[in-house]
Formats: sequence, C-alpha cells, structure tokens
Amino acid sequence: MRRIKLKPYVLPTLMIVAIVSVMFGTAIIRTNLKKNNTEDELTSYVTSTVLEEKEPVIKESTMIVNPYTDTTVSIGKNYYDYKADSATQEKSIIYHDNTYMQNSGTDFIGEKTFDIVSVLDGSVTDVKEDETLGKVVEIKHDNGYVSIYQSLSEVNVKKGDMVTQGQVIGKSGTNELDKDMGNHLHFELYINGKVVDPILYLNKELQTSENKEQ
Repeated sequence: MRRIKLKPYVLPTLMIVAIVSVMFGTAIIRTNLKKNNTEDELTSYVTSTVLEEKEPVIKESTMIVNPYTDTTVSIGKNYYDYKADSATQEKSIIYHDNTYMQNSGTDFIGEKTFDIVSVLDGSVTDVKEDETLGKVVEIKHDNGYVSIYQSLSEVNVKKGDMVTQGQVIGKSGTNELDKDMGNHLHFELYINGKVVDPILYLNKELQTSENKEQ
C-alpha cells in the first residue's frame, strides 16, 4: 500500500479552512435567529395592540336633510318657541275650531304639490289617515330620533318598511287643522320622546358614535 506524504503546509491550511467554515456557519445561524426573534417581537406587538383594542370608537357625521327636495318650498308657520318674543310666538299659533294651539312642528308650504322625503334612514312605525291632520307617516330613526309627516295627499310607504335618507315617502297636501295654509307639509321632530324645533336640526351635522366589540 502506497502512503501519500503531505507537504508540511497542507495540514495547517486544512485546519484553518475548517475553523473559518465553522465560524461562518455560526454567524449565519446567529443572524437568522436574531431576524426571526425580531419578526416574532413585531408580530407579537402588532397582534397585541389589535387584540387589546376591545372597544374602538367609529365616529360618523350625519346630517338631517330637509323633508322635501323642491327648492321653491318655504316656511309657512314656525315651531312655537316658549323663549321667543311675543310677536314670533303669535305667528306660531294655530287657530282651529274656535281654539288656539301652539304649533308643535314646522309647516312648509309650496304653490304646487311637492315630494316628501325621509330626513334620515329609519323604519316606518305608523301610517294612518286622520280626519283633522290628513295622511300621517311616522318614522323611527337611530339615537332616539322620530320624525312625523302630516297633511300628506299621498303615501308611498307602509308600516314596517325600511326607508333611506332622501327616499320619497309621499306628497304634500291639505288638512282640516291648517286649511288656510293650503298645500303644505306639517313636520315634527322628536328626540328621546321630546318634541323639538325642527329648524334647529335640519341641515345640521350630528356626531354619532358606535362601539363595536372585537
């Protein structure tokens, strides 16, 4: 058997190459471990942040639109305001059947019959025809709002219907209570069961918030 005699410089060279290979491999492993740990920390941080936010608040801006779309419509009689001056209050009085009554809404008048629209999204809670008030539609909205439309000549919705803001629900008309006003809409707005002056809320932005569980 023939022996191979290595030259004196070969063995040290092989040892150096082996040591360098081991060190290089160790460095690569450490780099990968550090990278994985960093990614895990970031993933843990982001996930924790999302999961810990149990009740994020979503703010929305909602505007109550006019109950009509005809730009020629105007106010015929205002809501009776207890804080207003006597002259303004006098113009907000309704006289019917030898009785004076305070106007609980706003009356909108027009020369021609005009479309009546829902001021907000909601559900129709009542549709009826009253001898004095004419055809009446009541719509319940979110946040305790209820809108009532009286003196309609036509009604396009029924009780239980879901309506969207701006949807036509009927047409203006006349009634016995405000016969002298002719063609008009009597509009009332309630918030948490309390009647309010509609003019203070129409075309005004309302801030609402909705809490959602994750």
